[in-house]
Amino acid sequence: MSTQQPGTARQARPAPGALLLCRAEPEAVAPAAKLLREDMLLASAGGRWSVLVPEGRPWLAGDEPVDRVLTGWATALAVGAPWPVLALWWDADRAGYTLAAGFRRPVGYVWLGNGTPVGEDEAMRTFAARLGLDPVLDMQSLDELTRPDPVADARARMRGLIAVLTRAGVSLPDGLVPGESADRLQDAARDQPHIRLVEWSGWRDAFRAELDAVEGGRLGALLPRTGGAGARALALAQIVAGLPLTAWGLRRHSGGWIVAGVVLLAHGALGLAAHSAVRPLD
Repeated sequence: MSTQQPGTARQARPAPGALLLCRAEPEAVAPAAKLLREDMLLASAGGRWSVLVPEGRPWLAGDEPVDRVLTGWATALAVGAPWPVLALWWDADRAGYTLAAGFRRPVGYVWLGNGTPVGEDEAMRTFAARLGLDPVLDMQSLDELTRPDPVADARARMRGLIAVLTRAGVSLPDGLVPGESADRLQDAARDQPHIRLVEWSGWRDAFRAELDAVEGGRLGALLPRTGGAGARALALAQIVAGLPLTAWGLRRHSGGWIVAGVVLLAHGALGLAAHSAVRPLD
């Protein structure tokens, strides 16, 4: 009997997996998600939330950890959008989240597999403030997730986080449970009604989708309401930030950060194109 216990314990360790929560309707998320170069399933996650379920090729087929990939993806989705992106991730040893919002520095928190918190309390407070959570009730629940609890493992911590997000309008579809493998999450997502497949079909099609969004006025909603000068400044800032980020990702062989840099460049270029298109004639 004792010879079977190690194998059983190894089987119980969660395989790497992840979910991306965006505070926007699926119609707004789909064009931006195409630029991530990863086939994903997209579904509504309650209220004005959407959830992206990735296949997980970067961390299953490569040696890049899931948390680094998800941080890059969340940053890439959030830099050109007026809505925040929350990445939930886990592997055999840890679990955690990364919240990205615009050009702000991403904030995150991590728990070890046994539930031991290893993040900073300030990160939880920043997390609550950026999502507009209740500073009393929700913050009390989040504080509990930062305290030692011998009976709460990483999965339980993630469930506690989801419970707080539920009060903010998040309602994950049935079967999308943090801690499950990417394959199981994909299978559960396919069973949902109104599921949408976001496929990578090349840069040309991805940029065409973004250009269609520009023509439809979506990008205009992403630019600051400070007149043409402000919109152009944001577009230039995206390009300036995207170049070194892409170079850094290439040096580190980090697919997630390469995508984040490329998406910044893409949004910057499209922002300049939109600015030129709507600029009044002198």
